[in-house]
Amino acid sequence: MILVTVMYPTGPKFDRDYYLKTHMPLVRERWSGMGLHDATVVFGQSTPDGGAAPFQVMALLKFESADAFAQAAAAHGAEIFADIPNFTEAQAQVQINEFA
Repeated sequence: MILVTVMYPTGPKFDRDYYLKTHMPLVRERWSGMGLHDATVVFGQSTPDGGAAPFQVMALLKFESADAFAQAAAAHGAEIFADIPNFTEAQAQVQINEFA
């Protein structure tokens, strides 16, 4: 199992309603049959000292394997990433994580 973290930096406008009602359902629909086990969204609140969170939104995508994610991204990544300008101008940062 791996966790793919898609992080949107704080600053640029972000349409939460579109993201939750349109974009994330698209992600789940396209990738659920391709190794996506779970998709959770978290909204950044602050740093421990009360400063601004470095990321305003993070999507936590649990995949069967790195290969499954690579195949899902190859099949539908262009469509999913092309939807980003519909909810933000932020440049998404993507990180692949391994569970301990």
